[in-house]
Amino acid sequence: MPGAVQVRKRELREQLRARDSSRPDPAQCVALDHELRSVPGMEAAHTVALYASIQHEPGLDPFAAALRERGATLAFPRTEGSVLVFYEVADLDELVVGYRGILEPAPAAAPMAIARIDAFIVPGLLFDRRGTRLGRGGGHYDRLLNGARSDSLKVGATSADRLVRELPVEDWDVPMDWVVTPVERIRGEAR
Repeated sequence: MPGAVQVRKRELREQLRARDSSRPDPAQCVALDHELRSVPGMEAAHTVALYASIQHEPGLDPFAAALRERGATLAFPRTEGSVLVFYEVADLDELVVGYRGILEPAPAAAPMAIARIDAFIVPGLLFDRRGTRLGRGGGHYDRLLNGARSDSLKVGATSADRLVRELPVEDWDVPMDWVVTPVERIRGEAR
């Protein structure tokens, strides 16, 4: 039987399904790029894990281009069963439609050890000002981030309207070091 926190998370997800899930304006993606680049420690990240945006999630194309320009290695996830596995991706054109219609690395891509990743840019349905993230409910990112290096940056990326005051938290939820929107950067409670 689900506990009160799980019930509340389910309610939040159902409320979000009813909301407008239109794509963010491209100008928001450019503003988000600026905020992501200014996260302390991001400039030193040699390998950065990104995601291919869907629905309401702001696109990371400008940020990915800036990372490639400075010589960083990019990694994208592919869902394999109940886990996310990251793969090195040299160009966003290498991504193919995969799990739930999300763009992900092609099957021939080279897997990457999670220990190689210096920074994770993480999507979510909602984030709060403490760095708590509400995902889609599969636990993929929480399982992955629980196995990441303790010194890796964990950065939630979202639009300003997806930032709330407080979210329910479970023991296995991994807090973000930073939550970044197109208009602000918030230090989470993870560090």
